[in-house]
Amino acid sequence: MGRTSRHTSYQEELNVWQAFTDLMSNAFLIVILLLFLTIITSSLSQKKQNNDVPPIIIIQDEGAYRFASGSAEIPPKMLNYILTKIVPEIETRTKQYNINVVEVIGHTDGQPNGNVVSNLDDNLEKVVSGKLAIANLRAGSNADLGLMRALAVVKVLRDVQKQQGKLPKLSFRAYSAAQLILPNGELAAIARQEDVTRRRIEIRFTQLGKVKQVN
Repeated sequence: MGRTSRHTSYQEELNVWQAFTDLMSNAFLIVILLLFLTIITSSLSQKKQNNDVPPIIIIQDEGAYRFASGSAEIPPKMLNYILTKIVPEIETRTKQYNINVVEVIGHTDGQPNGNVVSNLDDNLEKVVSGKLAIANLRAGSNADLGLMRALAVVKVLRDVQKQQGKLPKLSFRAYSAAQLILPNGELAAIARQEDVTRRRIEIRFTQLGKVKQVN
């Protein structure tokens, strides 16, 4: 009778241990499956995020941030805003979307820029290379003025890059849209009056790829 009892007890202990082992194996498989699903979900989410279009940053040309008429000199409060708000935002967006090029686009309203003879053709390269200050440029058109203002912002960003080590490995491009594009992206109608809603600096993000020549 004692042998039967001990044998039965041994069998029960063996069955309990086997059941426990099976339970742990199943639990381990479930954990591995959940981890695998988490990795896939995270990867898909990151891919979707990187495929999204980065938001456009707008610096509205009004109030304390307003350029003087016909000028590309950045007002002090706008400069502080660029340094304290825009630069951190650019850092965040370029990392988030894997960006290597920052485009700065100057927009004006439709007011004629006056009877000024442009000197951009003669001095533009000198300004970009730093041999000449932007204040030495004279805008003969809204296209000139938009480009000058975009260049002024680009200069600030490049100075931050060189002097503070921020915005590493980023390239900056300055463009002008003159009075052609409304804030909603549509082409502007002919309007020669002052319109503060159209004057702005747009900062856009892109990724520069290799040039492919199509034959």
